[in-house]
Amino acid sequence: MRCLIVDDEPLAHAILSDYIQKVPFLELVGATTSPIDALTQVQRGTVDLVFLDIQMPELTGMQFLKLVERAVGESRCRVILTTAYSTYALEGYEHNVVDYLLKPISFERFYKAVQKLFPPVKAEKTDLTPAAAVHDSVFTAIPPEATTKDFIFVKTEYRLQRVDLSEILYCEGLKDYVSIYTPTERILTLQTMKSLDEKLPVNQFARVHKSYIVALNRIESIERNRIFIQKAVIPIGDTYRDSFYKLIDG
Repeated sequence: MRCLIVDDEPLAHAILSDYIQKVPFLELVGATTSPIDALTQVQRGTVDLVFLDIQMPELTGMQFLKLVERAVGESRCRVILTTAYSTYALEGYEHNVVDYLLKPISFERFYKAVQKLFPPVKAEKTDLTPAAAVHDSVFTAIPPEATTKDFIFVKTEYRLQRVDLSEILYCEGLKDYVSIYTPTERILTLQTMKSLDEKLPVNQFARVHKSYIVALNRIESIERNRIFIQKAVIPIGDTYRDSFYKLIDG
């Protein structure tokens, strides 16, 4: 997701830039002190998310929001307000901002805000007919009995992406997202390791660490509780060691 920082404080630029670089699904494409310059970039469609200060001399954040809505509508660009003042919180939400961050902003609070861009995929109780309910939830969860399929669907930034099981080398987890590594790409999916582990067939994949799942047929060698898959070196955690060795010895 392409991000733009709009703030008249250099310190805010430095802090937000650092936070953005720590989140794999965010990409910093610019930082400016000029709301007019920012508006031009948004109108060009080169920005997906704006971190917007409210109190700026050239144009206030609220005026910026109104201009964006008139120029490109609400769906083309999302906004997270960053300010030292809580006065405008209610007005900000009236403009459908993603979140309202009060300075000084911690990374934990920042990360919580950007996660709101991707609501968790889960089945919900509805009044749909049984057939419609199945159709509606088919991509929200893949039950264990469905893992005889040779692919899964995972939620990425804007879509549900098909991943062929035969292409997976290993998976690496961090908090609420998982990186799935294949020979040609790294796929970032917004889910936990536990939920992904439940989707993968147990005869093809093994959880070997709290942060790693490996494809058994992709293991090249094992040495001193380390698994080698192409250029990756994956540790075997103490909790998973016995079950993993029993699996490969069986």
